[in-house]
Amino acid sequence: MQESWTKEKLTTALRKHFGHASFREGQIETIRQVLSGDDVVLVMPTGSGKSLCYQLTAMLLPGVTIVVSPLIALMKDQVDGLESKGIAATFINSSISAGEMTRRLNSVRSGRFKLVYVAPERFRNQRFREVLQTCELSLLTIDEAHCISQWGHDFRPDYLNLKSVAGDFPAARILAVTATATPEVRADITVQLGMDGITRPAPSVIVTGFARPNLYLKVSRCATHRQKLTRLKAVIKEYGCGIVYCATRKMVERVAVMLAESGVKALTYHGAMTDNNRSEAQNHFMTETSPVVVATNAFGMGVDRGDLNFVVHWDIPGSLEAYYQEVGRAGRQGQPAWCELLFNYADIRTQQFFLDGANPAERDIHQLWQAVKQSCMAHGEVTQTQQEWAGQAGIKNTMTVGSVMAMMERAGLIEREIQPGNRSFTVRLNPDADFAGLAHQMKGMEKKRERDQNKLTLLLRFVDSASCRHAFVLDYFGERIERGGCGGCDRCGKPGLQSSAKAPTEEQWIVIQKMLSCVARMGGRFGARRVAAVLHGERDDAIERHQLQELSTYALLADWPIKDLMALLTVLQGAGCLAQTPDLYRMISLTSMGREVMLRKVDFKVSWPAQTTGGSRAKATGKSAQKGSASATVQLTAGSEALCEQLRDWARGKAAALGVPVFHVLNRKTIEAISAARPEDFDELQKVKGMGPIKVQRFGRAILDILVKHN
Repeated sequence: MQESWTKEKLTTALRKHFGHASFREGQIETIRQVLSGDDVVLVMPTGSGKSLCYQLTAMLLPGVTIVVSPLIALMKDQVDGLESKGIAATFINSSISAGEMTRRLNSVRSGRFKLVYVAPERFRNQRFREVLQTCELSLLTIDEAHCISQWGHDFRPDYLNLKSVAGDFPAARILAVTATATPEVRADITVQLGMDGITRPAPSVIVTGFARPNLYLKVSRCATHRQKLTRLKAVIKEYGCGIVYCATRKMVERVAVMLAESGVKALTYHGAMTDNNRSEAQNHFMTETSPVVVATNAFGMGVDRGDLNFVVHWDIPGSLEAYYQEVGRAGRQGQPAWCELLFNYADIRTQQFFLDGANPAERDIHQLWQAVKQSCMAHGEVTQTQQEWAGQAGIKNTMTVGSVMAMMERAGLIEREIQPGNRSFTVRLNPDADFAGLAHQMKGMEKKRERDQNKLTLLLRFVDSASCRHAFVLDYFGERIERGGCGGCDRCGKPGLQSSAKAPTEEQWIVIQKMLSCVARMGGRFGARRVAAVLHGERDDAIERHQLQELSTYALLADWPIKDLMALLTVLQGAGCLAQTPDLYRMISLTSMGREVMLRKVDFKVSWPAQTTGGSRAKATGKSAQKGSASATVQLTAGSEALCEQLRDWARGKAAALGVPVFHVLNRKTIEAISAARPEDFDELQKVKGMGPIKVQRFGRAILDILVKHN
């Protein structure tokens, strides 16, 4: 006969084991369901106490609870916290020595531990699975359960093995826990864990809600890294303790250096650091008074600071789920917190790189398999970096190597060891390796790519949306709120931190009206760069082909530099006057609010770009207008002429492959400008006349490669 777990009994147990006087929303319901023998899918916001649901349950059940967790640092934090409360817990992962591994496995077998934390990869280890068979496994907890779903934002193939683990222990309860899961992801979690009503009974699904009204959500459009740094420093000065998320390890280091040069000390955290260095960084973050950490998304799971007052995204994340999970690490105890996304459309190319790498093309899969097979047949065991494997296979995106290697491993084609830093692989070919084993995995690749692309597009819609940001997020997760204005985002509430928004001067009003009028006349068929070119009075093939020089707004702001026009267009979009399509072309159009502003029918405030000088500087020097005019010429050296020819050859070949005219790829003036400027990175390339975010995203890598080879 099962024990009846009343609220009083559970509260007594809570106070005894964890020292808390009461439960938070959803905790007691979840614990009761699991104790009664049910499987449960729990969706609870970050910081709401998900971990306590399985930790207290483990103390009230016989035997051992296995907790599947994706991050080593998270395991150590959780175990340290439990041990400090006198709870017998441990973790088993690659960070411990062989001798310590044996000791801990023997302790698991003897029943010493109540909670054992492992990564999903651990279930590939036969020795570990044999030890589990000797235990009384009462509860299998899957933390970050969205990782098991290909509909989720952080799909990890090793989570798919958990279905067979659950099948080996039919008497064990399953608790799948996540902070970010749409209705589709929740349904997929139940399927992937075999909780389909046939193999196992259908689970109870408990959703406590996604609303985090204490988080102030803001998007700031930043044309340059300097503008991003200015915003970031203002946030740090105001709020003190927080996380700055960057998309790549390289950007983490770069931002940390920029902050240091500005007199701001910041910790760093990313996957290329050693386990000891990451642990040291996390320990410093948890113990210092008002720390700032610049990190990739590997940081933050399990970080529980009540004074984590801000989260800033230096780069755009890959999905709305990832964004909301990461901002949810601020304000964990319900206190107000600042969450700001520093947006530049050029940053999309990084997420596109990740997307392409996570969804390899069939051609790349075949080519890498051939490279691995030939190398291993010739040399047996082979160790190479991702870049070396990519070069051998003729693959451009090095991230693809890791994705395809993981597919081969799951299909039983290879055995693989990941060397420290996750940048090198030691690979051995299995004797009976057969490429046909990859066929099943390749079938769903195109659908997954499409889903991932849609997630990125949706995040761009969130950035561009003129409506309440909280409502947008909650709509996505299947919740509804009244749309009367949340007061907790830059669309509904106060203008924001250190806002410089003011009513325009009469001179500024005239400029704004000219800009909005130009956008209206261009009919939503062009991007911001083309609008700026028309206002400035440029003449090129595209402008003449579309007869844009005939517009009444052509050259209305000829004395304004292009970069200043672009900066003001960005500000007007952020103020809700302009809408932008979330696709590759980023075409802008006038919103209903923009039309009202253009006609001066509403009170309007705007944060005039600080570096925008407009006509005053151009008129005084005459240089800005000359630089952007059609008659401006570029002086080329003999070396630049040779580079021009290489760029022309490449442009002709690319145009032929795409079936478009050559000037759609690069026109003559742009080729000459690139040859003269010799840009060294994407940011510098985007500043070249005739380039822009779209062309940089499509052709930037190839152009920079040509420049490197030429130099």
